[in-house]
Amino acid sequence: MTAAFGSRRYAELTTAEIDSALSRDSILVLPTGAIEPHGAHLPLATDLIVAEAVSAAVVARGAAAGHDVWLLPALGYTKSDEHAALPGTMWLRPSTLFETIVDIGSSMAATPARRLLFLNAHGGNSALIEVAARELRRRFGLQTFFTSGPGRAGPTERGLGIHAGWAETSMMLHLRPDLVQMDKAVAAVADAVADSNHVGFTKAVKFGWLSTDFAESGVIGDPTEADAAIGAELFEERVIALVDALADIATFDPGRVRR
Repeated sequence: MTAAFGSRRYAELTTAEIDSALSRDSILVLPTGAIEPHGAHLPLATDLIVAEAVSAAVVARGAAAGHDVWLLPALGYTKSDEHAALPGTMWLRPSTLFETIVDIGSSMAATPARRLLFLNAHGGNSALIEVAARELRRRFGLQTFFTSGPGRAGPTERGLGIHAGWAETSMMLHLRPDLVQMDKAVAAVADAVADSNHVGFTKAVKFGWLSTDFAESGVIGDPTEADAAIGAELFEERVIALVDALADIATFDPGRVRR
């Protein structure tokens, strides 16, 4: 099956090919990004660019390894209201994005495919995708999976490279250096969060936040030490890990009894 449909892009199939190209164990990969400010040094489409690039590589390498995996067109307009105070943000209300994902799931349920992987590159989507993934499981019987990234903090970020920092900027220097303006990169480390004993992004108590709570630029991290070689390393780590995961995703059954 993998050899017969070379591009592995769902939208390039014809309607006559859907039933022969897809099966219950086909994995559809949905990249989710955002159109939102990433400081003065990165483009609005940073998350979308990363999500699409990682997803395309995972699908291409996964298919070459024999996995029945397909790339869906990306979602670019998503839940970015935490950046709404800054110019350029294009965002959907959480309810709108949720219903959009439900509609995509409903449409997918009309095909033979039953496995959907959300490959997300925008942290603001994560909680909503987790809820929506369960909704698709309940309403349409789909097996749903989700992953976010890149998720590594730089050496000066105190563990808080959350947005437009070292990792994202390095990834963009690898993927689209023509869109990165390193002369405009400015550090904005969230020291108050790092100094808190109990409240934080990964601590016992979480909190509601807007990107402008930390800096006028919306940056949460330190992009000034970003490097294209680091970006290539982060990209490869992520792609390799997800390609390795495809075998489990293709066969995962939470109700299976060990014998």
